[in-house]
Order: sequence, then C-alpha cells, then structure tokens
Amino acid sequence: MDALIPTLAIWALPVLLAITLHEAAHGYVARHFGDPTAHLAGRITLNPLRHIDPVGTVLVPVGILALSALMGGGGILFGWAKPVPVNFGRLRRPKADMLWVAAAGPFTNLLMALGWALLFRIAASAEPGGYSLAMLKMADAGIQINAVLMVLNLLPIPPLDGGRIAVSLLPDRLAWRFARLEPYGFPILLVLLFTGILGAILWPLIAGFRYLLSLVFGL
Repeated sequence: MDALIPTLAIWALPVLLAITLHEAAHGYVARHFGDPTAHLAGRITLNPLRHIDPVGTVLVPVGILALSALMGGGGILFGWAKPVPVNFGRLRRPKADMLWVAAAGPFTNLLMALGWALLFRIAASAEPGGYSLAMLKMADAGIQINAVLMVLNLLPIPPLDGGRIAVSLLPDRLAWRFARLEPYGFPILLVLLFTGILGAILWPLIAGFRYLLSLVFGL
C-alpha cells in the first residue's frame, strides 16, 4: 500500500491528459466538419472536469494501479472519459468525415506520446536528482498510457475509434452491416480482456510502438 500513493502521483496527470484530450479532440474535429454538438455541450475544452467519468476516468485506472502496486506490476492500464457527443448526421459528408472524427482521438494520443518521449529525453539528460527521476517516471507513464489508448482505440471493433474508421472506409453495404456490431462491442472487449486475447494482441503492438519511440528519441 505504501507504493500506491507515489504510483498515483506519477500516473494521475498522464492518465487525465490522455483520456480527456482524446475526447476533446473528437469534438473539435467534429465541429470542424460541421457538427457543433460537442461545442454546444461545452465539451471542446481542456478542463478535465467536463470530461471525467467517475468510473472510467477514476475508479478503473485507480483500481488497476492499486492491483499493480500490490501485485508488483502487470495488467494493462486503461480507462475512458465521458464520450463526446457527436451527431454524425450533421457532418458535411457523414460517412467520409466520420473517419477524421474517429481518428482524432488516437492521433491526439500519438502526439502526447511523442511529447512525453521528448520530456523523457530531456529528463534523462538532466542532472540526477529527485525531480529528474520523478520526471522520468511520469514521462514513462505518459508514453505508456497514450500508447495503450492509441492502440486499443484503433482496434476495428465498434464503437472503438478503429471500428468507426472501418465503417467509414468500407463500402456502404458492408459498412452498414459492420456498424450493427456496435451494441456488442463492449461485451466483445470484455471477453477478449478476460480470456487474455486482448493482452496478446495489444502488448506486441505497444512494445513495437515504444521501440520506435526509443529509436526516434534515443531513449
């Protein structure tokens, strides 16, 4: 339990930014393509309080971190914010623009992962000390949570962003049939999670992404 508080202190900011900015990006891009729904709801904002879901943004990540601290690591840290409302019917080209709205979230996680990697490089070059070590750990946490959210959300399972990207790219008839899977998306994810299949899919992709970052930034 003594390790839990430092772990939460290191992970809190990266997790909050990763989850809330992911959602805000969806709303911003939706507004750009003609749907003001998220803007009118006050969801295009950097204020995390407008995006926090008590379960997905707080309880689930804290629970995973607590189990990880008690068990000495392991498990995939993830979470979610309140979904930003998007009325795809109000987009100028609903099916085509859906791709950009859906891709905005994972792309934002990519940008944040790059930013945290740069911070990690700066901290690694600084004089050794308590602040540089804390910065290294927080930057590593930022890379990890953004890598997880980016890869997870790109899985082609509705209603994940990857599922909506697939709907946008598929021919109309196939897209309509594929979109009908959306009510079953979350149960499918739970089955994949508890059977270990989700981890088997995600971990190699996350490791590969982190390896690319290490090559680019010399981590």
